[in-house]
Amino acid sequence: MPVSPVVPTASPSTDAPEVRDAPAPAAAPGGVSISAFDGSRVRVVLMLDVHDGMQQEFLDGYERIRDRVAAVPGHVSDQLCQSLENPTQWLLTSEWESAAPFLAWVNSDEHLDAVQPLQDCVRDTRSLRYSILRETLPEAGAVPAAAGDQLTAGPRIGDNVVRHALTFTVRPGSEEKVAELLAGYQSPDADVDAATRLLRTSLFMHGNRVVRAVEVQGDLQTALRHVARQPGVRAVEEAMNPHLEEDRDLDDPHSARRFFTRAAMPAVHHVTSGSVADTARPQRCALLYPVREGAGPELARLLARQDTSTAYTPDSPVLSATVFHRDDLVVRLVDVAGDPDEVPAHVLGLHEAGDGAGVAVAERLLDLGAAGIEGSLTEPRTLSLLFAAARMTPVTDRRAPVVS
Repeated sequence: MPVSPVVPTASPSTDAPEVRDAPAPAAAPGGVSISAFDGSRVRVVLMLDVHDGMQQEFLDGYERIRDRVAAVPGHVSDQLCQSLENPTQWLLTSEWESAAPFLAWVNSDEHLDAVQPLQDCVRDTRSLRYSILRETLPEAGAVPAAAGDQLTAGPRIGDNVVRHALTFTVRPGSEEKVAELLAGYQSPDADVDAATRLLRTSLFMHGNRVVRAVEVQGDLQTALRHVARQPGVRAVEEAMNPHLEEDRDLDDPHSARRFFTRAAMPAVHHVTSGSVADTARPQRCALLYPVREGAGPELARLLARQDTSTAYTPDSPVLSATVFHRDDLVVRLVDVAGDPDEVPAHVLGLHEAGDGAGVAVAERLLDLGAAGIEGSLTEPRTLSLLFAAARMTPVTDRRAPVVS
């Protein structure tokens, strides 16, 4: 039952094959992978610093909402703990059947409303999310409820980089002004602390929707708070306020928290092949998929499975791919070797991979009509039209200087 840091619906029925969760890809030299779709149970650890003298008020607030949280689909259990040494330090751990229901809950308005009474009690929070790889039970055969065999078969390979995105919409007619603001701000200091560094920020627009994707070495929340304190960034955020479709007051912690929680798009899947370092300057594309109502979760799983199937194919033009997802918003960030326009199917993640069912499933998950597209995705012309319709316009792509 996480308290937000300061910073799914059912898919339509069909006869097409079901999208299964994508297994973590086998390790390859230099390859990197993360996934919220490997089917493993998830442990969420929330460290809280409660204001002096508000411990009882915080506990009372937790008691009032615990049954509400326990009823959330996918929730297994949680524990609230208080430090033996320092009564202001608390630990809240929860277990979930998988990452998908947790992410759907933590980024929902229902969650924001549920934990609102606790926010005034908390000075600071830090949230950590883990897949459960192994567990030792009290005795043989004592399998906890809802556990089954939902354990990750093996560790994923990481590069100490956390990927995250924020998305929001601006008032129609203000797109050009917003793009100018976002392209011209002063870059924040890359070095946050000894363990955390900003690596890259990529900004894109599609109509009046903005997507800001960040790559952080170390702790994401520490980096986001560092960025929010930068005068140049704060000035740009204030300048954008009149252009946003959702009103916000950055001087009001509740308003800012609600805005940025609603804007969060977690990276639910990422793969990087071992050949990225061999490519001098891959081209980065962002794609905003036209999704049928309620089909966002299944499309995100499909793209994850497609990317997993081709992650380490030697001749694949896709060097890395990240799927960001919340509700029916699905954005995919792709680094491509060569010209993306020459390989639209690969860049879209809709080439025939794995069992070959990907394109057939995609046709029922995508709202091609809303994008003004007719035809089958098996036709090159239709894929090219979809690529043009989904491709976002780059605003700025900033990298931190390489540290030798």
